[in-house]
Amino acid sequence: MKFNPGAGGSMNKMLKQAKQVQEQIVKMQEELREREVEASSGGGAVTVTVNGKQEILRIKIKPEVVDPEDVEMLEDLVLTAVNEAVKQSQDMVSNEMARITGGFNIPGL
Repeated sequence: MKFNPGAGGSMNKMLKQAKQVQEQIVKMQEELREREVEASSGGGAVTVTVNGKQEILRIKIKPEVVDPEDVEMLEDLVLTAVNEAVKQSQDMVSNEMARITGGFNIPGL
């Protein structure tokens, strides 16, 4: 096997690009913590707000849907809104990640 002195240059370039992508991902993750998505269920009876880190920030429930005789309905509304808000947040993160990585899947992110 011959030593190719030019190969080191392309490896350095590739490592530099990988470092830049990593820095962009860290910056994006910090920015996504501040971005919010909102989802509702029951025609707006329950509204859930989630950030880009999939943390639930707020749950708002309209008083008229609080029925002590039908707690199960309220639980279903909350569950539906939470799941949709988390999905929207995950989609937001995936879209931003694809923008930075050019669609290249990076394991663990």
